[in-house]
Amino acid sequence: CVWPWGREDSSRTIAMLRTSCLMLMAAGCGAFMAPVTMPRTSLSLATSSAGSRIRAATSSGVARSRPSLMNLAAMASKTKDPKFALLFDCDGVIVLTEEMHRLAYNGAFQEFELTCDGTPVDWDVPYYDILQNTVGGGKPKMKWHFNNKSGWPKSKMGDVPTTDEEKDALVDALQDQKTVLYKKLVTEVAKARPGILEMIDAVLERPDIAAGICSAATKGGFDQVVNSIVGKERLGALDVVMAGDDVPRKKPDPIIYKLAGEKVGLSPEKCVVVEDSLVGLRAAKGAGMRCIITYTESTKDCDFYAEGADAVVEDFSKINLDTIFDPLFKGETELLKGIKEAPKVAAK
Repeated sequence: CVWPWGREDSSRTIAMLRTSCLMLMAAGCGAFMAPVTMPRTSLSLATSSAGSRIRAATSSGVARSRPSLMNLAAMASKTKDPKFALLFDCDGVIVLTEEMHRLAYNGAFQEFELTCDGTPVDWDVPYYDILQNTVGGGKPKMKWHFNNKSGWPKSKMGDVPTTDEEKDALVDALQDQKTVLYKKLVTEVAKARPGILEMIDAVLERPDIAAGICSAATKGGFDQVVNSIVGKERLGALDVVMAGDDVPRKKPDPIIYKLAGEKVGLSPEKCVVVEDSLVGLRAAKGAGMRCIITYTESTKDCDFYAEGADAVVEDFSKINLDTIFDPLFKGETELLKGIKEAPKVAAK
Protein backbone atom coordinates (compact mmCIF):
# COMPACT_ATOMS: atom_id res chain seq x y z
CA CYS A 1 0.00 0.00 0.00
CA VAL A 2 1.34 3.42 -0.95
CA TRP A 3 -0.01 6.25 1.14
CA PRO A 4 -0.59 9.61 -0.57
CA TRP A 5 1.09 11.30 2.37
CA GLY A 6 4.36 10.86 4.25
CA ARG A 7 5.31 7.88 6.39
CA GLU A 8 5.06 9.98 9.58
CA ASP A 9 1.57 11.21 8.77
CA SER A 10 0.40 7.74 7.76
CA SER A 11 1.48 6.25 11.09
CA ARG A 12 -0.35 9.02 12.92
CA THR A 13 -3.46 8.36 10.83
CA ILE A 14 -3.34 4.65 11.64
CA ALA A 15 -3.12 5.50 15.35
CA MET A 16 -6.09 7.86 14.99
CA LEU A 17 -8.15 5.14 13.29
CA ARG A 18 -7.26 2.67 16.04
CA THR A 19 -8.43 5.24 18.57
CA SER A 20 -11.68 5.63 16.64
CA CYS A 21 -12.32 1.88 16.72
CA LEU A 22 -11.73 1.69 20.48
CA MET A 23 -13.94 4.70 21.08
CA LEU A 24 -16.71 3.33 18.88
CA MET A 25 -16.75 0.19 21.02
CA ALA A 26 -16.83 2.27 24.18
CA ALA A 27 -19.42 4.74 22.93
CA GLY A 28 -22.27 2.38 23.67
CA CYS A 29 -21.28 2.59 27.33
CA GLY A 30 -21.21 6.39 27.29
CA ALA A 31 -17.51 6.80 26.66
CA PHE A 32 -16.17 9.93 25.05
CA MET A 33 -12.93 11.78 24.89
CA ALA A 34 -11.70 15.23 25.83
CA PRO A 35 -12.92 18.41 24.20
CA VAL A 36 -11.71 19.16 20.69
CA THR A 37 -9.77 22.40 20.68
CA MET A 38 -7.19 24.00 18.42
CA PRO A 39 -4.17 21.66 18.03
CA ARG A 40 -0.94 22.63 19.69
CA THR A 41 0.58 22.32 16.24
CA SER A 42 -1.08 25.59 15.28
CA LEU A 43 1.00 27.35 17.91
CA SER A 44 4.35 28.92 17.26
CA LEU A 45 7.10 26.63 18.49
CA ALA A 46 9.06 29.74 19.35
CA THR A 47 6.52 30.53 22.09
CA SER A 48 8.22 30.10 25.45
CA SER A 49 5.40 30.83 27.87
CA ALA A 50 2.94 28.16 28.96
CA GLY A 51 0.32 30.83 29.44
CA SER A 52 0.44 31.98 25.82
CA ARG A 53 0.32 28.37 24.61
CA ILE A 54 -2.72 27.73 26.74
CA ARG A 55 -4.48 30.85 25.51
CA ALA A 56 -3.80 29.89 21.91
CA ALA A 57 -4.97 26.33 22.46
CA THR A 58 -8.31 27.50 23.84
CA SER A 59 -8.88 30.39 21.43
CA SER A 60 -10.98 28.32 19.05
CA GLY A 61 -13.91 28.57 21.47
CA VAL A 62 -15.16 25.07 20.73
CA ALA A 63 -17.51 24.08 23.51
CA ARG A 64 -16.88 20.85 25.41
CA SER A 65 -19.46 18.37 24.25
CA ARG A 66 -19.79 14.74 23.28
CA PRO A 67 -18.36 14.34 19.78
CA SER A 68 -20.36 12.67 17.05
CA LEU A 69 -19.11 9.27 15.95
CA MET A 70 -18.38 10.77 12.52
CA ASN A 71 -15.74 13.01 14.12
CA LEU A 72 -13.97 10.44 16.29
CA ALA A 73 -11.25 9.63 13.76
CA ALA A 74 -10.50 13.33 13.34
CA MET A 75 -9.80 13.84 17.05
CA ALA A 76 -6.04 13.87 16.75
CA SER A 77 -3.76 14.73 19.62
CA LYS A 78 -3.08 18.45 19.97
CA THR A 79 0.63 17.62 20.00
CA LYS A 80 1.61 16.96 16.39
CA ASP A 81 4.53 14.60 16.83
CA PRO A 82 4.94 13.59 20.48
CA LYS A 83 7.79 11.31 21.42
CA PHE A 84 6.44 10.63 24.91
CA ALA A 85 3.30 11.34 26.96
CA LEU A 86 2.73 12.25 30.60
CA LEU A 87 -0.67 11.17 31.93
CA PHE A 88 -1.91 12.25 35.36
CA ASP A 89 -4.50 10.73 37.63
CA CYS A 90 -6.57 13.40 39.39
CA ASP A 91 -7.64 12.55 42.96
CA GLY A 92 -4.56 12.11 45.12
CA VAL A 93 -2.18 13.21 42.36
CA ILE A 94 -3.32 16.71 41.40
CA VAL A 95 -5.13 17.40 44.66
CA LEU A 96 -5.50 15.53 47.95
CA THR A 97 -9.17 14.65 47.88
CA GLU A 98 -9.56 11.29 49.59
CA GLU A 99 -10.68 12.69 52.95
CA MET A 100 -13.13 14.98 51.16
CA HIS A 101 -14.51 11.95 49.32
CA ARG A 102 -14.90 10.05 52.60
CA LEU A 103 -16.70 12.90 54.31
CA ALA A 104 -18.98 13.35 51.30
CA TYR A 105 -19.88 9.65 51.24
CA ASN A 106 -20.71 9.70 54.94
CA GLY A 107 -22.77 12.84 54.47
CA ALA A 108 -24.76 11.11 51.73
CA PHE A 109 -25.24 8.04 53.92
CA GLN A 110 -26.59 10.26 56.69
CA GLU A 111 -28.87 12.17 54.32
CA PHE A 112 -30.39 8.90 53.08
CA GLU A 113 -30.56 7.43 56.63
CA LEU A 114 -28.62 4.31 55.68
CA THR A 115 -28.64 1.55 58.29
CA CYS A 116 -27.61 -2.10 58.35
CA ASP A 117 -29.20 -4.10 61.16
CA GLY A 118 -30.06 -0.81 62.85
CA THR A 119 -26.48 0.53 62.69
CA PRO A 120 -25.81 3.68 60.64
CA VAL A 121 -23.48 3.15 57.67
CA ASP A 122 -20.23 5.07 58.19
CA TRP A 123 -16.79 4.71 56.63
CA ASP A 124 -13.98 5.54 59.07
CA VAL A 125 -10.50 6.58 57.97
CA PRO A 126 -8.73 3.19 58.28
CA TYR A 127 -11.51 1.40 56.39
CA TYR A 128 -11.66 4.02 53.62
CA ASP A 129 -7.88 3.79 53.19
CA ILE A 130 -8.35 0.09 52.42
CA LEU A 131 -11.41 0.66 50.26
CA GLN A 132 -9.85 3.32 48.06
CA ASN A 133 -6.86 1.04 47.45
CA THR A 134 -9.16 -1.85 46.53
CA VAL A 135 -11.87 -0.43 44.26
CA GLY A 136 -11.82 2.44 41.77
CA GLY A 137 -14.80 4.77 41.31
CA GLY A 138 -17.59 5.85 43.65
CA LYS A 139 -20.46 3.59 42.62
CA PRO A 140 -18.22 0.50 42.44
CA LYS A 141 -16.93 1.32 45.95
CA MET A 142 -20.45 1.41 47.39
CA LYS A 143 -21.55 -1.75 45.59
CA TRP A 144 -18.40 -3.57 46.70
CA HIS A 145 -18.97 -2.50 50.31
CA PHE A 146 -22.65 -3.49 50.35
CA ASN A 147 -21.97 -6.80 48.58
CA ASN A 148 -18.89 -7.83 50.56
CA LYS A 149 -18.98 -6.09 53.94
CA SER A 150 -22.11 -4.62 55.46
CA GLY A 151 -24.89 -6.07 53.34
CA TRP A 152 -27.35 -3.84 51.52
CA PRO A 153 -28.85 -1.18 53.79
CA LYS A 154 -32.26 0.19 54.52
CA SER A 155 -32.69 3.85 53.63
CA LYS A 156 -35.27 6.60 53.40
CA MET A 157 -35.96 5.22 49.92
CA GLY A 158 -37.36 2.05 51.51
CA ASP A 159 -36.46 -1.36 52.84
CA VAL A 160 -33.35 -3.34 51.84
CA PRO A 161 -33.19 -3.41 48.02
CA THR A 162 -33.42 -6.89 46.55
CA THR A 163 -33.38 -6.47 42.76
CA ASP A 164 -30.53 -5.11 40.66
CA GLU A 165 -32.78 -2.22 39.61
CA GLU A 166 -33.46 -1.26 43.24
CA LYS A 167 -29.79 -1.51 44.15
CA ASP A 168 -28.74 0.61 41.17
CA ALA A 169 -31.37 3.22 42.04
CA LEU A 170 -30.09 3.51 45.62
CA VAL A 171 -26.44 3.76 44.57
CA ASP A 172 -27.27 6.32 41.87
CA ALA A 173 -29.14 8.48 44.39
CA LEU A 174 -26.32 8.20 46.93
CA GLN A 175 -23.72 9.11 44.31
CA ASP A 176 -25.70 12.18 43.24
CA GLN A 177 -25.93 13.41 46.84
CA LYS A 178 -22.29 12.60 47.48
CA THR A 179 -21.28 14.65 44.41
CA VAL A 180 -23.23 17.68 45.69
CA LEU A 181 -21.45 17.51 49.06
CA TYR A 182 -18.07 16.80 47.48
CA LYS A 183 -18.28 19.81 45.14
CA LYS A 184 -18.93 22.04 48.13
CA LEU A 185 -15.90 20.66 49.97
CA VAL A 186 -13.67 21.07 46.92
CA THR A 187 -14.71 24.68 46.51
CA GLU A 188 -13.99 25.42 50.16
CA VAL A 189 -10.76 23.59 50.93
CA ALA A 190 -9.10 21.87 47.94
CA LYS A 191 -5.64 22.94 46.75
CA ALA A 192 -3.07 21.50 44.36
CA ARG A 193 -0.33 19.19 45.59
CA PRO A 194 3.22 20.62 45.64
CA GLY A 195 4.81 20.97 42.21
CA ILE A 196 1.92 19.53 40.21
CA LEU A 197 0.69 22.68 38.43
CA GLU A 198 4.28 23.62 37.63
CA MET A 199 4.73 20.16 36.08
CA ILE A 200 1.57 20.58 33.98
CA ASP A 201 2.70 24.03 32.81
CA ALA A 202 6.10 22.63 31.88
CA VAL A 203 4.69 19.79 29.79
CA LEU A 204 2.34 22.19 27.99
CA GLU A 205 5.41 24.11 26.79
CA ARG A 206 6.87 21.01 25.16
CA PRO A 207 6.00 20.21 21.54
CA ASP A 208 7.45 16.70 21.94
CA ILE A 209 5.54 15.51 25.03
CA ALA A 210 1.77 15.01 25.05
CA ALA A 211 -0.19 15.44 28.27
CA GLY A 212 -3.48 14.36 29.77
CA ILE A 213 -5.59 13.64 32.85
CA CYS A 214 -7.25 10.24 33.28
CA SER A 215 -9.39 9.89 36.41
CA ALA A 216 -11.58 7.15 37.86
CA ALA A 217 -13.83 9.78 39.43
CA THR A 218 -17.35 10.42 38.19
CA LYS A 219 -17.65 13.42 35.94
CA GLY A 220 -19.54 15.67 38.37
CA GLY A 221 -16.86 15.59 41.05
CA PHE A 222 -14.01 15.37 38.54
CA ASP A 223 -15.11 18.51 36.67
CA GLN A 224 -15.33 20.44 39.93
CA VAL A 225 -11.76 19.50 40.89
CA VAL A 226 -10.09 20.11 37.53
CA ASN A 227 -11.97 23.32 36.83
CA SER A 228 -11.20 24.70 40.30
CA ILE A 229 -7.61 23.51 40.66
CA VAL A 230 -6.19 22.95 37.16
CA GLY A 231 -8.23 25.67 35.47
CA LYS A 232 -10.12 25.68 32.20
CA GLU A 233 -7.26 27.19 30.18
CA ARG A 234 -4.84 24.41 31.11
CA LEU A 235 -7.55 21.81 30.50
CA GLY A 236 -8.17 23.18 27.04
CA ALA A 237 -4.50 22.71 26.15
CA LEU A 238 -4.27 19.07 27.24
CA ASP A 239 -4.34 16.25 24.70
CA VAL A 240 -6.59 13.96 26.74
CA VAL A 241 -9.08 14.60 29.56
CA MET A 242 -11.18 11.64 30.71
CA ALA A 243 -13.26 10.84 33.79
CA GLY A 244 -14.40 7.47 35.05
CA ASP A 245 -17.77 7.57 33.35
CA ASP A 246 -16.15 8.38 29.99
CA VAL A 247 -15.10 4.71 29.77
CA PRO A 248 -17.08 1.47 30.17
CA ARG A 249 -14.87 0.09 32.97
CA LYS A 250 -13.10 1.94 35.76
CA LYS A 251 -9.63 1.48 37.18
CA PRO A 252 -7.97 -0.94 37.88
CA ASP A 253 -9.15 -1.84 34.38
CA PRO A 254 -6.53 -0.36 32.03
CA ILE A 255 -8.94 0.81 29.30
CA ILE A 256 -8.73 4.50 30.25
CA TYR A 257 -4.96 4.51 29.77
CA LYS A 258 -5.12 2.38 26.64
CA LEU A 259 -7.52 4.89 25.09
CA ALA A 260 -5.28 7.78 26.16
CA GLY A 261 -2.27 6.16 24.53
CA GLU A 262 -4.22 5.59 21.33
CA LYS A 263 -5.42 9.19 21.38
CA VAL A 264 -1.89 10.58 21.42
CA GLY A 265 -0.68 7.95 18.94
CA LEU A 266 2.01 6.46 21.18
CA SER A 267 2.88 2.91 22.16
CA PRO A 268 2.50 2.08 25.87
CA GLU A 269 6.23 2.14 26.59
CA LYS A 270 6.31 5.80 25.50
CA CYS A 271 3.69 6.80 28.10
CA VAL A 272 4.45 7.73 31.71
CA VAL A 273 1.54 7.68 34.17
CA VAL A 274 1.43 9.47 37.54
CA GLU A 275 -0.72 7.71 40.15
CA ASP A 276 -1.11 7.64 43.92
CA SER A 277 -2.78 4.30 44.67
CA LEU A 278 -2.55 0.58 43.97
CA VAL A 279 -5.77 0.75 41.96
CA GLY A 280 -4.30 3.37 39.62
CA LEU A 281 -0.94 1.60 39.46
CA ARG A 282 -2.64 -1.61 38.34
CA ALA A 283 -4.48 0.28 35.62
CA ALA A 284 -1.27 1.86 34.34
CA LYS A 285 0.74 -1.36 34.37
CA GLY A 286 -2.19 -3.25 32.84
CA ALA A 287 -1.92 -0.82 29.93
CA GLY A 288 1.81 -1.59 29.64
CA MET A 289 2.91 1.91 30.70
CA ARG A 290 5.56 3.22 33.07
CA CYS A 291 4.16 4.54 36.35
CA ILE A 292 5.42 7.07 38.91
CA ILE A 293 3.70 6.98 42.30
CA THR A 294 3.25 10.16 44.33
CA TYR A 295 1.86 8.60 47.49
CA THR A 296 -0.55 10.13 49.98
CA GLU A 297 -0.99 9.72 53.72
CA SER A 298 -3.42 6.87 53.13
CA THR A 299 -1.23 5.05 50.57
CA LYS A 300 2.28 5.70 51.89
CA ASP A 301 2.63 2.21 53.40
CA CYS A 302 1.66 0.35 50.21
CA ASP A 303 4.38 -1.72 48.55
CA PHE A 304 4.12 -0.13 45.12
CA TYR A 305 7.34 -1.62 43.79
CA ALA A 306 6.00 -5.12 44.44
CA GLU A 307 3.23 -4.36 41.95
CA GLY A 308 5.50 -2.93 39.28
CA ALA A 309 5.85 0.79 40.04
CA ASP A 310 8.78 2.33 38.17
CA ALA A 311 9.39 5.08 40.73
CA VAL A 312 7.94 6.17 44.08
CA VAL A 313 8.27 9.75 45.34
CA GLU A 314 6.48 11.84 47.94
CA ASP A 315 5.41 14.56 45.49
CA PHE A 316 6.71 16.67 42.58
CA SER A 317 8.16 19.50 44.67
CA LYS A 318 11.76 18.39 43.95
CA ILE A 319 11.23 16.93 40.47
CA ASN A 320 10.90 18.66 37.13
CA LEU A 321 9.98 17.50 33.63
CA ASP A 322 13.60 17.13 32.52
CA THR A 323 14.31 14.89 35.50
CA ILE A 324 11.68 12.47 34.20
CA PHE A 325 12.16 12.64 30.45
CA ASP A 326 15.79 13.54 29.69
CA PRO A 327 16.97 9.98 30.44
CA LEU A 328 14.15 8.54 28.31
CA PHE A 329 15.10 10.73 25.34
CA LYS A 330 18.66 9.41 25.72
CA GLY A 331 17.41 5.83 25.48
CA GLU A 332 17.62 4.96 29.16
CA THR A 333 14.81 2.92 30.68
CA GLU A 334 14.94 3.63 34.41
CA LEU A 335 12.79 6.46 35.76
CA LEU A 336 14.11 8.95 38.34
CA LYS A 337 17.34 7.07 38.96
CA GLY A 338 19.01 8.32 42.12
CA ILE A 339 15.91 10.33 43.05
CA LYS A 340 13.13 7.81 43.62
CA GLU A 341 12.67 6.19 46.99
CA ALA A 342 14.16 2.77 47.61
CA PRO A 343 11.89 -0.28 47.82
CA LYS A 344 10.52 -1.05 51.26
CA VAL A 345 12.42 -3.64 53.26
CA ALA A 346 10.17 -6.40 54.53
CA ALA A 347 10.06 -6.66 58.29
CA LYS A 348 11.65 -9.82 59.69
